[in-house]
Amino acid sequence: MIKTRLLGMLKSGRKYVLLEVVWQWLGLIAQIIIVGCIARTLSKAYFHKLTMKQLLVYIGVALFSVFARMVFDRLYTEASFKASVDVKNVMRDQIYSKLLRLGSGYRKYVSSAQITQMMGEGVEQLEVYFGKYISQFVYALIAPVTLFLFLFQYNLKAAIVLLVAVPLIPVVIMIVMKVARKLLDKYFTIYYGLGDTFLEKLHGMTTLKIYQADEKALEDMDEESENFRRITMKVLSMQLNSTIVMDIVAYAGAAVGIAVTLSQFALGEMKLDEAIMFLLLSAEFFLPMRLLGSYFHIGMNGMKASDKIFDFLDIKEPKAGKEKLDKSSYDIVFKNVTFAYEKKGPKILNGINFNVPTGKMISIVGVSGSGKSTIAGIIRRQFKGYEGTITVGGKELKSINEASLMSAITAVSYNSFIFPGTVRENLLLGNPKSSDKKLNSALNIMNLLEELQPLGGLDYALTEGGSNLSGGQRQRLALARALLKNSPIYIFDEATSNIDVESEEIIMKVIRKLSKDIGKTVILISHRLANVVSSNEILMLEQGSILEHGTHKQLMEKNGSYAKLFMVQHKLETYAGGEK
Repeated sequence: MIKTRLLGMLKSGRKYVLLEVVWQWLGLIAQIIIVGCIARTLSKAYFHKLTMKQLLVYIGVALFSVFARMVFDRLYTEASFKASVDVKNVMRDQIYSKLLRLGSGYRKYVSSAQITQMMGEGVEQLEVYFGKYISQFVYALIAPVTLFLFLFQYNLKAAIVLLVAVPLIPVVIMIVMKVARKLLDKYFTIYYGLGDTFLEKLHGMTTLKIYQADEKALEDMDEESENFRRITMKVLSMQLNSTIVMDIVAYAGAAVGIAVTLSQFALGEMKLDEAIMFLLLSAEFFLPMRLLGSYFHIGMNGMKASDKIFDFLDIKEPKAGKEKLDKSSYDIVFKNVTFAYEKKGPKILNGINFNVPTGKMISIVGVSGSGKSTIAGIIRRQFKGYEGTITVGGKELKSINEASLMSAITAVSYNSFIFPGTVRENLLLGNPKSSDKKLNSALNIMNLLEELQPLGGLDYALTEGGSNLSGGQRQRLALARALLKNSPIYIFDEATSNIDVESEEIIMKVIRKLSKDIGKTVILISHRLANVVSSNEILMLEQGSILEHGTHKQLMEKNGSYAKLFMVQHKLETYAGGEK
């Protein structure tokens, strides 16, 4: 019922949990003193033995205890809040750190929706579990024992009856827990599945609209939502039924304690003030355990949420590389590289061999599905588990420290993400130390400065994904950001897809300049062969193998697949341009 691993991870938070128990226990002591004062006052008043001095003393002590209890309750709330904050900070930091260690290929292990749910709802469930449930669990064990040690000196029989009745509530909790475990497993499975579906439909909403498949998507969402509603109602029903059972046990236990107290008083085994104390404190035996029962369902949710988080944290990480790249060479060499997305799946790359010398521009072309983007993903370590040898600067890719590799490589794809924020904030991702002068220079190179100046320049606020820019402007902004990073290796994966001709020409001019004039190593992946004509070497891929390679001139002279594809594209483009 308590996750020891969670307690082990939250070393700083454990002191707040301990303080919660201490403040609750001191509050109980204050409550016992208040009850003692009330019992003595009523007893002495009944027998006409209460003096004014005694009355003032009892009232003074009771008021002081009431004030003390208020202070202890306030301190308990503060400790609970600090424990909750600690668990949220630590767990979110653990999840984020794990994502960084898994690298850009984390989607191989877990979906984006699951990460979002773990970081949000999952951690929120742990907030109540760690901030309330654990301390209440410990206090619920201490409180009845404390009350027993205080009351047994007045009447052992009544004190034992009250103490023995308390464990009936944990027995009910244990029975419910066995039923709840399977139900909550199913609940979280459906919950995470619904999140995956929702995120998938949200991202593809435009496509669904275009193909008029939105009604079918809505039906699928309705069906999954209905399944989630049903399982949620089952969970709520189980919680309600168990709460009713725990209430019955708690009130029945208190009633038995009261009955025994009254019988002992009637037999003369107990004084009036002692009987009053037993009557007023009998409920206190059961209230902490009853409150634990109300937290139990939240605790179960927290434990299940922690199971999901720990399953993610326990994912076996690829062996981290320790070597750093030598800045003197950035040659990229593929030797007999084979790759498949799944172990028994089809080969996406099959025996690939090529060399990208430092400072040269190599282009990779081929029809869709030939493996072009897979090569880019492997170099960036987005995809792992390849066979063969890949070296960067003479060092095996797997052995290179990820930070060193990421600092050496900048990738610009057709869907480079633009974050909500200002143009300046997006550009500073490339180089946080850049001055406004450098930022404006990068925009000017991409012919963006004049276009953005009327809108606010560097202070222009961009919406999510840069949706308030045109497609060409977004790509040019992404490239301006890449230029600011000034890395030795650049990978352009269909960076000119789906943009206007003017933007494409600007981007290609900059890409060619990076290699020829600045000496950067450039890997260009393009479906449009006119963009790769000036490359130092062109690799023509087909079904995961290099079919042809050479310069544009050499490949055209071969009159092979490259030449035929180039001529087909050329005819289509010249026809679209109005030429004969």
